[in-house]
Amino acid sequence: MRVGRAALAATAGLVLLFLVAPMLAAMILSLSPTELMAFPPRGLSLRWYEDFLTSSRWVLATRNSLVVAAATTVVATLLGTMAAVGLHLGRFPGRGAIVALLTLPMVTPFIVTAASMFFAFSAIGIAGTLAGLVLGHAVIAVPFVVISVLATLRTFDAGLLRAAASLGASPMQGFLRVLVPLAWPGIAAGAIFAFATSLDEFVITLFLAGPGQFTLPRQMYANVREYTTPTILAAATLLFLASTLFLLATELLRGRRR
Repeated sequence: MRVGRAALAATAGLVLLFLVAPMLAAMILSLSPTELMAFPPRGLSLRWYEDFLTSSRWVLATRNSLVVAAATTVVATLLGTMAAVGLHLGRFPGRGAIVALLTLPMVTPFIVTAASMFFAFSAIGIAGTLAGLVLGHAVIAVPFVVISVLATLRTFDAGLLRAAASLGASPMQGFLRVLVPLAWPGIAAGAIFAFATSLDEFVITLFLAGPGQFTLPRQMYANVREYTTPTILAAATLLFLASTLFLLATELLRGRRR
């Protein structure tokens, strides 16, 4: 039994190494002192991280990404939480079909979603605007919130809301003072997923963003097309580290939920 577990652990370690090896190589190359990206690098330098933090293009792109991701997180968390609460507390036919429809953007190719939203948003005049970009990101972020909150609400006793109502609490008070404190790990995990999804989104941004709305993934794409420098590796490393922190925070919240 111990030999079998050791073999499984070794296999899992090899698979993990295979998956993260390209990113580890990019992290090492981001420390190259020259523009020549040769592995291993001929020395170590933080030159490209300094360029990322001081270049007006990269700073503007990072700021745009954070603004869009923050706005997307607020919109997706509110919509996703309300949808999950309604699906959990409501007793109506077709509930499974509605859940499937809400999570459809997770499995639909982003190029199809982006093209559809471009034509729809162009018809109402919000394509190329910040509002349109945030709504586009929210479409693919809401399913993560819905799934996360629904998973938390499975252990929620709806009788607590009836008890709160019998004590004079309004529906809004019961929601804010009873349901939200018990479901907050799922809500917070969904918000983290929504932020990370928006921060990393490129295809929808390419279709919906205006000329001046360069987000970090879009700037990385432009850097590859125009003039490749190790700055893009520094940006990729920082995004990878941010994603790792988001994953660790989600795991902590999942442990708290349990």
